Amino acid sequence: FKCFRTSIAWTRIFPKGDETEPNEEGLKFYDDLFDEMLKHGIEPVVTLSHFEMPYHLVTEYGGWRSRKLVDFFVRFAVTCFKRYKDKVKFWMTFNEINNQREVNVPFTAFTNSGILYKADEDKKAVMYQVAHHEFVASAKAVKMGHEINPDFKIGNMIAMMPVYPLTPNPKDMLLYQKNWREMQYYCGDVQVRGAYPYYAEKFWKEHNISLEISDEDDQILKEGTVDFFSLSYYRSEE
Repeated sequence: FKCFRTSIAWTRIFPKGDETEPNEEGLKFYDDLFDEMLKHGIEPVVTLSHFEMPYHLVTEYGGWRSRKLVDFFVRFAVTCFKRYKDKVKFWMTFNEINNQREVNVPFTAFTNSGILYKADEDKKAVMYQVAHHEFVASAKAVKMGHEINPDFKIGNMIAMMPVYPLTPNPKDMLLYQKNWREMQYYCGDVQVRGAYPYYAEKFWKEHNISLEISDEDDQILKEGTVDFFSLSYYRSEE
């Protein structure tokens, strides 16, 4: 093996997620892991958040519904960047950030973002606001990571299940395009290009979605674009 993708469990570093000081024992665990990998010539490729956010952040703050998690995540990311800046070069912020797009599958919203949907709320509106908080957190982490070590390569991660049109019929082609845009191109555009794609506002308007996005958020997204685009390929669909 020349490289190995792994993740850092947020709970090993900040067990509750909102502490101000990290857990030294947890940091040492990954020192040992990365040292062993490097000893054997294996390049670590590290995901910061891979479906293991501290449960305390769910019960106390409602998961990524709360903007407070942006600062908690950035503190976690910066702690890891500083500690392993000479051991890890390749990073990813959120694993499969688009995996929560299926709002009728509660499992993905919970594992991705600690979200428990309420029966009477607009699930799509919640999901897109949650994703925005994660985009901002990712961009802040990318920007600060580059300040800590300019040689860092920090990317995103998309769950990729390509959909192909059944026929060349324009209706099939439009449906195919719509499917690709919803949270696959959408997430990639925001993290790679640093701004919401042109079709996002039309989509929000059609679904009566109003997001809390500040001018500062727009600037952060521009300044914190990822260095590479990565994906998990599962299968193709029609």
